[in-house]
Amino acid sequence: MNHQLLVAEYLATPWALMPERLSAVTAVITRWSGDARASDEVMHSVAADRNARDARRQSSVSNSGGGIAVLPLYGIVTQRGNMVDDVSGPGTASTQQFSNILRAALQDETVSQILIDIDSPGGSVYGVAELADEIVSARAQKPVVAIANSLAASAAYWIGCSASEFYVTPGGEVGSIGVWQAHQDYSKAMDEAGVKTTLISAGKFKVEGNPYAPLNEEAQGFMQSRVDDYYAAFTKAVAKGRGVPISQVRDGMGQGRVLGADAALASSMVDGIATFEDVVKKMRRDARAQIKPNASRLNQARNSLALM
Repeated sequence: MNHQLLVAEYLATPWALMPERLSAVTAVITRWSGDARASDEVMHSVAADRNARDARRQSSVSNSGGGIAVLPLYGIVTQRGNMVDDVSGPGTASTQQFSNILRAALQDETVSQILIDIDSPGGSVYGVAELADEIVSARAQKPVVAIANSLAASAAYWIGCSASEFYVTPGGEVGSIGVWQAHQDYSKAMDEAGVKTTLISAGKFKVEGNPYAPLNEEAQGFMQSRVDDYYAAFTKAVAKGRGVPISQVRDGMGQGRVLGADAALASSMVDGIATFEDVVKKMRRDARAQIKPNASRLNQARNSLALM
């Protein structure tokens, strides 16, 4: 019963994450709370996935060159550290750690452009708005481009929209614009198990929405208001990043679904469909095009000085 209550508390956090992707993390938390050890087969799979993820991250970073810094954003988005390390799949990505890497790239004089390489189903809402705002501010210093390679869903899409340009790979997906949380009522199960819980608290709403009792209308209304607040911030950020009305974000753009590349482009959710390599080539062309006018202006200034 204890592990079920832990999972219930975990699900009560507001998520900007594809719901089906949370099941793997929930399974890990359930195992932890029950002091159960993962099988050798599962741990081998986790290790293989982690090695593949690290290799991909290293490969992505190695593409940094020509003044382009590639910043990987892979896995479930969390605010601090790695929330769940022993989970097979994409792993986790910390908004706090990503911010540190972004700041380092901005301070690096050898970096003229930044490319955010995204492969994430989204994650916790905590820290996402702050990171998105930081990326918007970074655009005033250096061009910041993002690519869904191959998934940028929910919180990850929120982050991608903060870049000055946003692309998706031909086989990629973006979207899942929405926020959700869950309440699980274990009161009947606990009664059947002969467990009676008495909550002792101070503060009118301190234990509101607890899993030991059915969710009442007032508590549900407050939980809905939290989800609505985060959804409002999410859609406002997408509208600003994509240059469209908020109504277009809410009434279109998948309405909580992820969309394939063609549908996403038709809905103005991305600026184009391109492979990672194509985006890097475009950024290098843009950099060269920027250098030529600067060189031309410098020559004109020199000629003017020579005539004086």
